[in-house]
Amino acid sequence: MAKLIAKPAAGELLPVTIGSLTLSDMPQERITAIAPYPGKIEAVSNALERLGLAFPAPGASQQAAKARILWAGRDLAFLIGAAPPAGLGPIAAQTDQSDGWAGLALSGPGVEAALARLVPLDLSLAAFPEGATARTALGHITILLHRTGAENFALYLFRSMIATAIHELETVMRALLARASL
Repeated sequence: MAKLIAKPAAGELLPVTIGSLTLSDMPQERITAIAPYPGKIEAVSNALERLGLAFPAPGASQQAAKARILWAGRDLAFLIGAAPPAGLGPIAAQTDQSDGWAGLALSGPGVEAALARLVPLDLSLAAFPEGATARTALGHITILLHRTGAENFALYLFRSMIATAIHELETVMRALLARASL
């Protein structure tokens, strides 16, 4: 029988530091998509209280201990770092996304300028504060973007697109460094 070995999505491609920015692989965590059935968002929030969470408002996130929940679209959220609480079955569809998604962390001074070249959103701290999430594009790659700090972002994307995303972000990081040295 074949022996499977878990490997990080980015393999040996990360971490990368260019100028003031660092791109790194996020630890592989359990990711569960939770989609409340019509009229059941409040019931899902009540069930999530066992984890210290509630179903997030559009563009928002919540964190309690190691678990966090990110808004991921209309009536859709990603529960990350924890198993869904018991009792969700009758009130929400749940899909384990752990093997299909991967996370990247981009941090450092100038992170907004780097992402501005690839993401079609206003990512200023005033418009996209800590905890904000958005389902958007990174160039041509669909991502779930989450601001985790003033100069920190988490990017969740399909695992199959990780090398492309790293290439795109490295290109932008090199361009910003070259521009700063002029």
